[in-house]
Amino acid sequence: MSVEARRVVRRPILTEKSMRGTERGKYTFEVAPHFNKLAIGEAVERLFNVKVVKVNVITLPGRQKRRGQHTYRSSGRRKAIVTLRAGDKIDLESLT
Repeated sequence: MSVEARRVVRRPILTEKSMRGTERGKYTFEVAPHFNKLAIGEAVERLFNVKVVKVNVITLPGRQKRRGQHTYRSSGRRKAIVTLRAGDKIDLESLT
């Protein structure tokens, strides 16, 4: 599957919880909603020149919001937790 890697991986998620995972080789990224685990792993490998061992995907639904008397649902997100081979690292500080 030859897809532009930047279309698959949107941005890294840099929270305290996700940064704790980097010690174990797990990195969290926001990804486009219609790509599968294989495409996500391939995109991370191409973008950062690392070897991906495992990809976990989490789909977060949009939240119910109100503006006046009207309610609507905000758009959801999809994030991927990518586990790298032992010894591989991604320098997330240079990305932001």
